[in-house]
Amino acid sequence: MRGTGCLECNMKRSDNLLIFAASDHDANMLYATSMFVPDAFVYCRLAGRGYLIMSDLEIDRAKRQASHCRVLSLSGFQRKLRDSGIKRPEVADIMAAFLRQRRIRRVVVPQDFPHGLAVALQRRRIRVQPSRGMFFPEREIKSPEEVRKITAALRMAETGLSEAIRALRATRIGKNRQLLYRGAPLTSERLRAIIDTAILQLGGVASHTIVAGGNQACDPHEPGHGPLRAHEPIILDIFPRAQETGYFGDLTRAVVRGHASDAAKRLYDTVLRGQAIAFHKMRPGVRTAEVHKAVQDFFEQQGYKTGRSGGRMQGFFHGTGHGVGLEIHEPPRAGQTSTGKLKTGQVITVEPGLYYPGLGGVRLEDMALITKGSPRNLTRVEKFFEV
Repeated sequence: MRGTGCLECNMKRSDNLLIFAASDHDANMLYATSMFVPDAFVYCRLAGRGYLIMSDLEIDRAKRQASHCRVLSLSGFQRKLRDSGIKRPEVADIMAAFLRQRRIRRVVVPQDFPHGLAVALQRRRIRVQPSRGMFFPEREIKSPEEVRKITAALRMAETGLSEAIRALRATRIGKNRQLLYRGAPLTSERLRAIIDTAILQLGGVASHTIVAGGNQACDPHEPGHGPLRAHEPIILDIFPRAQETGYFGDLTRAVVRGHASDAAKRLYDTVLRGQAIAFHKMRPGVRTAEVHKAVQDFFEQQGYKTGRSGGRMQGFFHGTGHGVGLEIHEPPRAGQTSTGKLKTGQVITVEPGLYYPGLGGVRLEDMALITKGSPRNLTRVEKFFEV
């Protein structure tokens, strides 16, 4: 899991790095240490070697699970500082003592490093410099092991989707196009629970799964609420995190229970073709903004305009893709204002969408591994519109 070296990065391998965070919630800390810890702790990389300062509660586990780092005792530092006259040693005192032992006066920290802690270190004559760009730029290029972990999380999403389709197929269409499942209305909340439960049983956690039908689907991040209805598009966007590894998968499909209108079918077909265009454009060295523009131009040529109408956005108004790894959204980005070029080893979503109130929304999302030739689609689940 941990990085092995920078790739075209703003930091040098020789930079002295410092993190204070809980690896349960901080991707950089998890990447550096390969272990989940619920409370904030100290990580340093000095001259290419990792150091952890751990509480008595975590020190033995850290020695097992983060064996690539030298693990030091937090309580040991606290005793020495008290002996030196500091009655209540703070985290900044411990960091400063550790760094001074190694004659370090300057550290690079993540951009979200606690401001108060940075100020406290400055007062102790430790210069704190925020990183520019990614703290671990090597995170952007996935190792074969990381690709396997991402793919495993993606398979969880595919299982959740399969359970959702199974439930939709088992529904009966009632009055006012309402979908009835096992004698009760099928709501976004109920279908989301079916998806999330299937993923939990596989060892994943699905948060904020999107099950949005009708006009709700025209807001790409609307999770969906209330009864689902037949004959209109329903967007299912599933992005679980594997509990064992911390890596994410990401998958979106648009489906209709019943019969889609001709306009909805054309919308779906256009998005499907737009996704194929994006896959065709994705090669090492291609600018991510060019991939997005190719899809955007195609949609415009097909008559699907993007802009504000009736007080809300419609058309294609989000990016074509984003990187996935220890975070659900990470570099690279493929959008209108994106910078940078695709590189071999990146894992990026391919998820164009079109949204028109009154018609509904369609978004299709697969995950691509950028290779030396054509990108490899990591997603296996088939695409179909009507259920």
